[in-house]
Amino acid sequence: MNLVSVKNLNVSYGTFVAVKNVSLEINSGDYLCIVGANGSGKTTLVKAILGLIKPQSGSIEKSIKAFGYLPQQTSIQRDFPASVMEVVLSGFQKKHDKQKALEQMQKLGIEELAKKSFSELSGGQQQRVLLARALCAADKILVLDEPVTGLDPLVTDELYTLIRKLNRETRIAVLMISHDIHRAVQNATHILHMNNTELFFGTAEEYQKTTLYTEMSSVETCSTHLCTHCGTNCTSSHIKFHSINEGIK
Repeated sequence: MNLVSVKNLNVSYGTFVAVKNVSLEINSGDYLCIVGANGSGKTTLVKAILGLIKPQSGSIEKSIKAFGYLPQQTSIQRDFPASVMEVVLSGFQKKHDKQKALEQMQKLGIEELAKKSFSELSGGQQQRVLLARALCAADKILVLDEPVTGLDPLVTDELYTLIRKLNRETRIAVLMISHDIHRAVQNATHILHMNNTELFFGTAEEYQKTTLYTEMSSVETCSTHLCTHCGTNCTSSHIKFHSINEGIK
Protein backbone atom coordinates (compact mmCIF):
# COMPACT_ATOMS: atom_id res chain seq x y z
CA MET A 1 0.00 0.00 0.00
CA ASN A 2 1.37 3.39 -0.98
CA LEU A 3 1.42 5.78 1.98
CA VAL A 4 3.35 8.78 0.63
CA SER A 5 4.26 9.77 -2.93
CA VAL A 6 6.45 12.82 -3.59
CA LYS A 7 7.06 13.95 -7.16
CA ASN A 8 9.43 16.68 -8.40
CA LEU A 9 9.22 18.61 -5.13
CA ASN A 10 10.77 22.07 -4.79
CA VAL A 11 10.90 24.04 -1.54
CA SER A 12 12.49 27.46 -1.12
CA TYR A 13 13.18 29.99 1.63
CA GLY A 14 13.10 33.26 -0.27
CA THR A 15 15.66 32.89 -3.05
CA PHE A 16 17.38 29.90 -1.44
CA VAL A 17 16.27 26.54 -2.85
CA ALA A 18 16.38 24.06 0.05
CA VAL A 19 14.82 21.11 -1.79
CA LYS A 20 15.15 20.79 -5.57
CA ASN A 21 13.28 18.30 -7.74
CA VAL A 22 13.05 15.46 -5.18
CA SER A 23 10.85 12.40 -5.73
CA LEU A 24 10.24 9.41 -3.46
CA GLU A 25 7.67 6.83 -2.42
CA ILE A 26 6.95 5.23 0.95
CA ASN A 27 4.92 2.03 1.09
CA SER A 28 3.60 0.01 4.02
CA GLY A 29 6.47 -1.63 5.89
CA ASP A 30 9.18 0.53 4.26
CA TYR A 31 12.03 1.92 6.34
CA LEU A 32 13.42 4.95 4.52
CA CYS A 33 16.49 6.78 5.81
CA ILE A 34 17.27 10.24 4.48
CA VAL A 35 21.01 10.92 4.66
CA GLY A 36 23.25 13.80 3.65
CA ALA A 37 25.38 16.59 5.10
CA ASN A 38 24.04 19.35 7.33
CA GLY A 39 22.05 21.88 5.33
CA SER A 40 21.25 19.45 2.53
CA GLY A 41 17.47 19.88 2.86
CA LYS A 42 16.60 16.74 4.84
CA THR A 43 14.51 18.38 7.55
CA THR A 44 12.90 20.79 5.08
CA LEU A 45 11.76 17.85 2.95
CA VAL A 46 10.28 16.08 5.97
CA LYS A 47 8.47 19.21 7.11
CA ALA A 48 6.99 19.59 3.63
CA ILE A 49 5.76 15.98 3.74
CA LEU A 50 4.22 16.64 7.16
CA GLY A 51 2.46 19.73 5.80
CA LEU A 52 4.42 22.14 7.99
CA ILE A 53 6.01 23.91 5.00
CA LYS A 54 4.33 24.73 1.70
CA PRO A 55 6.34 23.68 -1.37
CA GLN A 56 6.78 25.98 -4.36
CA SER A 57 6.05 23.22 -6.87
CA GLY A 58 5.72 19.48 -7.23
CA SER A 59 3.23 17.21 -5.49
CA ILE A 60 2.85 15.29 -2.22
CA GLU A 61 0.14 12.63 -2.14
CA LYS A 62 -0.73 10.91 1.15
CA SER A 63 -3.13 8.07 1.87
CA ILE A 64 -2.87 8.41 5.66
CA LYS A 65 -4.52 10.76 8.12
CA ALA A 66 -1.77 11.30 10.67
CA PHE A 67 1.98 10.89 11.14
CA GLY A 68 3.73 9.85 14.33
CA TYR A 69 6.36 12.61 14.42
CA LEU A 70 9.44 12.69 16.63
CA PRO A 71 11.31 15.96 15.93
CA GLN A 72 14.80 16.79 17.12
CA GLN A 73 14.70 17.15 20.88
CA THR A 74 15.43 20.51 22.52
CA SER A 75 16.58 21.38 26.04
CA ILE A 76 13.08 22.71 26.79
CA GLN A 77 11.57 19.34 25.86
CA ARG A 78 14.10 17.48 28.00
CA ASP A 79 13.06 19.51 31.06
CA PHE A 80 9.32 19.25 30.41
CA PRO A 81 7.55 19.09 33.83
CA ALA A 82 5.16 16.17 33.29
CA SER A 83 4.92 12.48 34.07
CA VAL A 84 5.87 9.87 31.49
CA MET A 85 2.23 8.86 31.07
CA GLU A 86 1.17 12.47 30.51
CA VAL A 87 3.81 12.89 27.81
CA VAL A 88 2.76 9.68 26.03
CA LEU A 89 -0.96 10.57 26.24
CA SER A 90 -0.26 13.96 24.66
CA GLY A 91 0.38 12.10 21.42
CA PHE A 92 -3.33 11.51 20.88
CA GLN A 93 -4.91 14.20 18.74
CA LYS A 94 -8.41 13.70 20.12
CA LYS A 95 -9.59 11.42 22.93
CA HIS A 96 -6.85 10.02 25.15
CA ASP A 97 -6.66 6.21 25.14
CA LYS A 98 -4.75 5.14 28.25
CA GLN A 99 -4.89 1.45 27.34
CA LYS A 100 -3.35 2.09 23.92
CA ALA A 101 -0.72 4.32 25.53
CA LEU A 102 0.23 1.49 27.89
CA GLU A 103 0.45 -0.93 24.97
CA GLN A 104 2.86 1.37 23.14
CA MET A 105 4.94 1.79 26.30
CA GLN A 106 5.09 -1.99 26.73
CA LYS A 107 6.43 -2.36 23.18
CA LEU A 108 9.30 -0.08 24.17
CA GLY A 109 9.86 -1.53 27.65
CA ILE A 110 9.01 1.65 29.56
CA GLU A 111 5.67 0.78 31.20
CA GLU A 112 7.32 0.80 34.64
CA LEU A 113 8.28 4.46 34.11
CA ALA A 114 4.66 5.63 33.70
CA LYS A 115 4.51 7.63 36.95
CA LYS A 116 8.05 8.99 36.86
CA SER A 117 8.87 12.57 35.93
CA PHE A 118 9.95 12.89 32.30
CA SER A 119 12.68 15.40 33.19
CA GLU A 120 14.36 12.91 35.54
CA LEU A 121 14.88 10.24 32.90
CA SER A 122 18.08 9.50 31.01
CA GLY A 123 18.39 10.64 27.40
CA GLY A 124 17.71 7.14 26.10
CA GLN A 125 14.63 6.72 28.30
CA GLN A 126 13.29 10.10 27.19
CA GLN A 127 13.61 9.11 23.53
CA ARG A 128 11.70 5.89 24.20
CA VAL A 129 8.95 7.92 25.86
CA LEU A 130 8.78 10.32 22.91
CA LEU A 131 8.77 7.37 20.52
CA ALA A 132 5.79 5.90 22.42
CA ARG A 133 4.09 9.30 22.11
CA ALA A 134 4.71 9.27 18.36
CA LEU A 135 3.28 5.75 18.10
CA CYS A 136 0.06 6.98 19.74
CA ALA A 137 -0.29 9.58 16.99
CA ALA A 138 0.83 7.36 14.11
CA ASP A 139 -1.38 6.15 11.32
CA LYS A 140 0.89 3.57 9.66
CA ILE A 141 4.04 5.72 9.57
CA LEU A 142 6.63 7.11 12.01
CA VAL A 143 8.69 10.19 11.11
CA LEU A 144 11.90 10.52 13.11
CA ASP A 145 14.28 13.48 12.81
CA GLU A 146 17.71 12.38 14.05
CA PRO A 147 16.28 10.45 17.03
CA VAL A 148 19.68 9.40 18.40
CA THR A 149 21.32 12.84 18.57
CA GLY A 150 23.28 13.22 21.80
CA LEU A 151 22.93 9.57 22.86
CA ASP A 152 25.95 7.40 23.63
CA PRO A 153 26.81 4.58 21.18
CA LEU A 154 25.30 1.78 23.29
CA VAL A 155 21.96 3.58 23.73
CA THR A 156 22.05 4.56 20.05
CA ASP A 157 22.34 0.90 19.04
CA GLU A 158 19.48 -0.02 21.40
CA LEU A 159 17.20 2.63 19.90
CA TYR A 160 18.02 1.61 16.32
CA THR A 161 17.25 -2.00 17.26
CA LEU A 162 13.91 -0.98 18.78
CA ILE A 163 12.90 1.02 15.72
CA ARG A 164 13.86 -1.83 13.37
CA LYS A 165 11.89 -4.29 15.54
CA LEU A 166 8.80 -2.06 15.43
CA ASN A 167 9.13 -1.76 11.66
CA ARG A 168 9.52 -5.46 11.03
CA GLU A 169 7.04 -6.82 13.59
CA THR A 170 4.22 -4.30 13.22
CA ARG A 171 4.88 -3.31 9.57
CA ILE A 172 4.69 0.36 10.52
CA ALA A 173 6.60 2.43 7.96
CA VAL A 174 9.55 4.52 9.15
CA LEU A 175 10.86 7.76 7.65
CA MET A 176 14.06 8.73 9.45
CA ILE A 177 16.61 11.49 9.03
CA SER A 178 20.02 10.15 9.97
CA HIS A 179 23.64 11.30 9.90
CA ASP A 180 24.85 7.72 10.38
CA ILE A 181 25.22 6.16 6.94
CA HIS A 182 26.45 2.83 8.31
CA ARG A 183 23.51 2.28 10.62
CA ALA A 184 21.20 3.56 7.90
CA VAL A 185 22.19 0.85 5.42
CA GLN A 186 22.17 -1.78 8.14
CA ASN A 187 18.62 -1.01 9.25
CA ALA A 188 16.71 0.68 6.43
CA THR A 189 15.09 -0.89 3.39
CA HIS A 190 15.52 2.29 1.32
CA ILE A 191 17.90 5.28 1.23
CA LEU A 192 17.41 8.82 -0.01
CA HIS A 193 20.72 10.68 -0.21
CA MET A 194 20.30 14.43 -0.55
CA ASN A 195 22.37 17.46 -1.29
CA ASN A 196 19.36 19.77 -1.66
CA THR A 197 18.59 17.74 -4.74
CA GLU A 198 18.16 13.96 -4.93
CA LEU A 199 21.53 12.23 -5.36
CA PHE A 200 20.16 8.72 -4.86
CA PHE A 201 16.84 7.06 -4.07
CA GLY A 202 16.46 3.30 -4.00
CA THR A 203 17.03 0.24 -1.86
CA ALA A 204 19.76 0.11 0.77
CA GLU A 205 21.29 -2.80 -1.11
CA GLU A 206 21.51 -0.75 -4.32
CA TYR A 207 22.92 2.23 -2.42
CA GLN A 208 25.85 0.21 -1.08
CA LYS A 209 26.96 -0.45 -4.67
CA THR A 210 27.26 3.25 -5.52
CA THR A 211 30.41 5.38 -5.54
CA LEU A 212 28.45 7.88 -3.43
CA TYR A 213 28.20 5.37 -0.61
CA THR A 214 31.84 4.31 -1.01
CA GLU A 215 32.99 7.92 -0.71
CA MET A 216 30.74 8.72 2.27
CA SER A 217 31.64 5.54 4.17
CA SER A 218 35.34 6.48 4.27
CA VAL A 219 34.86 9.93 5.83
CA GLU A 220 36.37 10.59 9.25
CA THR A 221 33.48 11.47 11.51
CA CYS A 222 32.66 12.46 15.04
CA SER A 223 30.73 9.88 17.07
CA THR A 224 28.04 12.44 17.90
CA HIS A 225 28.04 14.33 14.59
CA LEU A 226 28.25 11.44 12.17
CA CYS A 227 28.97 12.05 8.48
CA THR A 228 30.04 15.65 9.04
CA HIS A 229 33.36 17.23 9.98
CA CYS A 230 32.61 18.89 13.29
CA GLY A 231 35.83 20.91 13.52
CA THR A 232 38.82 21.10 15.82
CA ASN A 233 36.84 22.43 18.79
CA CYS A 234 34.81 19.24 19.14
CA THR A 235 35.58 17.42 22.41
CA SER A 236 33.88 14.17 21.39
CA SER A 237 35.82 11.05 20.50
CA HIS A 238 36.52 10.61 16.79
CA ILE A 239 36.34 7.41 14.78
CA LYS A 240 37.51 6.48 11.31
CA PHE A 241 35.09 4.59 9.07
CA HIS A 242 36.74 2.65 6.26
CA SER A 243 34.05 0.39 4.92
CA ILE A 244 31.00 -1.43 6.18
CA ASN A 245 32.91 -4.73 5.91
CA GLU A 246 36.05 -3.58 7.67
CA GLY A 247 34.10 -2.18 10.60
CA ILE A 248 35.23 0.66 12.87
CA LYS A 249 38.91 1.28 13.45
